[in-house]
Amino acid sequence: MKVSSSLRMNKVAFALALIGLSLFAALPSFAIQIDKAWSLLQNGATDKGKEHREHAVKALGLLPSNMRAIDLATNALADSAPEVRAAAAESLGHMRARLAVPKLKGILETEKDVQVIIAGARALISLGDHSGYDVYYAVLTGDKKSSGGMLDDQKKMLHDPKKMAQFGFEEGIGFVPFAGIGVEAFKAIRKDDSSPVRAAAARVLAEDPDPNTTEALLNAASDKSWLVRAAALDAISRRNDASLAEKIETHLDDPKEEVRFTAAAAIIHLANGKESRRKAR
Repeated sequence: MKVSSSLRMNKVAFALALIGLSLFAALPSFAIQIDKAWSLLQNGATDKGKEHREHAVKALGLLPSNMRAIDLATNALADSAPEVRAAAAESLGHMRARLAVPKLKGILETEKDVQVIIAGARALISLGDHSGYDVYYAVLTGDKKSSGGMLDDQKKMLHDPKKMAQFGFEEGIGFVPFAGIGVEAFKAIRKDDSSPVRAAAARVLAEDPDPNTTEALLNAASDKSWLVRAAALDAISRRNDASLAEKIETHLDDPKEEVRFTAAAAIIHLANGKESRRKAR
């Protein structure tokens, strides 16, 4: 019995040794694959074709807190193609690259392409920098904040209906369905109508702590576009400011059903929040 037990132990030890050797032998091969992966990304990010550069730079967003990837994406902010610059800004936001905030702010001060400006703004917001909200404010209102750093020609561009309709909300402004209004409703809008982009901007501004944005959203709740009105009311609800409930009561009589429903839910939500805080005292 002792001999049999010893034999079994030797077999186990031998099997473990074989596994260890196989893993050790695989290490060099795995290292080679890592090098190949980086070569693919680096070559793609500097490829002559802008589509290849864009795809490679977008993939960098899968590597959070990786300095090598952050450097590649930061360099791509200066690419000649706006699609690549927008991809770079998007990836830096996904990577939580706080070191890139100054570069991204520079985009808002000098960039001329709508897609890149909005991608940069979205990245800044995801990195906790509120200056990114200035862009969405300009898209919604057609004006820049008094404290904003945007150029006048940038502001005009962001409020140009033709440019914004050409850009399209699906290409990067970050649409999130609200109040039961899905993507199909947005697609039904005329191709030359910028209201879907403005509605998406209103929805993003729900998280902007600036009091000026509250006034902008209240004004947008009376916009000629029902999509913008509904989005503004949705954003007002999410600001969780109970004092706003009374200011949106008139929208319970809006001619558009979706807007009336959104106003109703917003008022209930804000009133319940006020009541909950009262009981907590």
